[in-house]
Amino acid sequence: MGFDTISFLSDYGRVDEFVGVVHSVIRQISPATAVIDITHEVPAHDIRSGGLTLARSVQYLTPGVVLAVVDPAVGTARRAIAVEVGDGESILVGPDNGLLAPAVAMVGGATRAVELTATEYHLGAAGPTFAGRDIFAPVAAHLCNGVALEDLGPEVDPYALTPATIPITREHEGELLAEVLWTDRFGNLQLNVDPAEIEHLGQRVDLRFGTRARTGIRRTTYAEVEVGEIGLIVDSYGLVSIAVNRGSAAEELGLDTGDEVRLVLDPAQVSQGTATPVELGLKPRA
Repeated sequence: MGFDTISFLSDYGRVDEFVGVVHSVIRQISPATAVIDITHEVPAHDIRSGGLTLARSVQYLTPGVVLAVVDPAVGTARRAIAVEVGDGESILVGPDNGLLAPAVAMVGGATRAVELTATEYHLGAAGPTFAGRDIFAPVAAHLCNGVALEDLGPEVDPYALTPATIPITREHEGELLAEVLWTDRFGNLQLNVDPAEIEHLGQRVDLRFGTRARTGIRRTTYAEVEVGEIGLIVDSYGLVSIAVNRGSAAEELGLDTGDEVRLVLDPAQVSQGTATPVELGLKPRA
């Protein structure tokens, strides 16, 4: 059967030769395959960030093979896997460290999975530290050439794969405890908050960071956020994001990915008037 497209995500960056080498390995094995670079700027070793990036992207990717490599435990006993979704519409290839799990869940779960132990579909290597080149890229290319999933190694229980670690909101003493999932290049702060969780609060939502607060104003578009205002937007992925108009909410508020944001759930407690900029206290880094 085979595929004609590989969608490629990694934390390799563009300074070193890693991305180009992976492209070349794929081309030598499967010259007709198109390789789409999702991003290679996932923060180094940040499995959660890579998993969330892949989950945001996966619904829009061309059916085919997804090659994802954020692999701080490369060369250890962690498994190399290929996960089939959509009854064979696509196959995700990468390390079994939770990186693939959010995307697999986003598209309805795995139909099959295998551990990549069949070395005839790997490259020979002097050392075990570049699995993207030596295991994942050649396997992805061979899948495009029509190699069957079961030929790549023994089947494994999809429910036994490493799960994702994605934070969920929780209520505590009248507040919704949320977290910044993602800070995009514009400085918008995506929260792990479904719009339905704050629907009852109306237009104004009290946002608290440490012992300080700002008032967030719910808007439909970025352009509707007025100068000096902190906007709450339902972003293109359906989650609540904090934004400012033509500026960086991350810089304005001193927040970043992983920081806690508390939303007051009782409208009667919401501060009146427009809050002024304040110095924010952030939770300690792990």
